[in-house]
Amino acid sequence: MAYEIKTKLNDGDVKKFLNSVEDPQRRSDALEILDVFVDITKEEPKMWGSSIVGFGTYKYTNTSKKEMEWMKTGFSPRKNALTMYIMPGYNFGNMPELMDKLGKYTTGKSCLYIKKLSDVDMTTLKEIIKLGIEYMDEKYPN
Repeated sequence: MAYEIKTKLNDGDVKKFLNSVEDPQRRSDALEILDVFVDITKEEPKMWGSSIVGFGTYKYTNTSKKEMEWMKTGFSPRKNALTMYIMPGYNFGNMPELMDKLGKYTTGKSCLYIKKLSDVDMTTLKEIIKLGIEYMDEKYPN
């Protein structure tokens, strides 16, 4: 049986999802960061699965040689942190210098985990999102 990705682009209501976030701080941060992503990407937010808000799409070939589609960037108001998906990661261009100036956060491969937006410098965060989407737009032009 072929692997089927569970997190897919769908017609879910982004605002309804964000307004349903239980934690008031996380909900407020998610609604604020929504505006930031829309402003930077100039894309309409779309739901990916039941809990990710994504912007733009790109196609890639997975290790099984199957073409897949994924978002170029996005975020999710997870229980433990506001998670942002900066798809190229954090080790290109001037990204390391930006990360040094960001504030309190942790990272995974392409995930940026922030407990609350007040823990980070918003100007720097906007630059990180912008640099990530510029990289993706250059590597995966539509």
